[in-house]
Amino acid sequence: MSLPVRERSPRPGGGRHRRPVPTSLPPDAPVLVLASPGGTGGVAEEIAAVVRVDNPQIEVRLAALPDLAAALPAGRTSVVVPLVTWDDPAVLAEIGKAVATSGADAVVTEALGPHPLLAEALHIRLAERGLARADRVRLLNVSSPVDAVILATAGGELAVGAAQATAVLLASRLTLPVVAASLDSAPGVAVAAERLRAAGAQRLAVAPCVIGHEAPAELIAEAAGSVGAGHAEVLGAHGAVAELVARAYGSQLAT
Repeated sequence: MSLPVRERSPRPGGGRHRRPVPTSLPPDAPVLVLASPGGTGGVAEEIAAVVRVDNPQIEVRLAALPDLAAALPAGRTSVVVPLVTWDDPAVLAEIGKAVATSGADAVVTEALGPHPLLAEALHIRLAERGLARADRVRLLNVSSPVDAVILATAGGELAVGAAQATAVLLASRLTLPVVAASLDSAPGVAVAAERLRAAGAQRLAVAPCVIGHEAPAELIAEAAGSVGAGHAEVLGAHGAVAELVARAYGSQLAT
């Protein structure tokens, strides 16, 4: 039986956890446009809904990449936030082309990761499946359910390289070895599992560092099953993902 997972409040208070966006904005504040490589349904729609609920002062639009140019408002500034966990060159190039085609006054932010909040969300997703301690502060004397974690991403070698920083952040949270691997090409999950088991880790877990549109759920399950590992759910519309979107928007307000 897994312990209940504590999720951080999506509305942090003052100090270093101050809100990423002011509670009130002028009428001409930039529009937040979520650029989704996977279309506007499913997880992208859920993320947009969470961002709207947590930040009702922001006008939020959601667009698939082919429709992005049409979604950018004319005569008004917009902030485009890519729904990706790493700076995927193909995705960013398509977004840049759409912005240039539209002629709109728009700025494109960086990807949502790497960031400590991303590692936090991955930790919680693992804990929800009983694959990690739910609380790293109160339960330090409770043995970990796994010996190591494979941080699974999509996009091949470039994506694996970009995920290294997130792997380090997650390893720090879990106090366990974490190795990044690709779901769709080399270096794959099997290679990561072999490396970890050679170092003595027998019980493995796969943490998908994907929002949800990057890889089919069956691919994640098959990759985990092929190495005898359990796996967490994708990041999806986790509150930390929505907060990272708001932070990306808020950082542009500050400039």
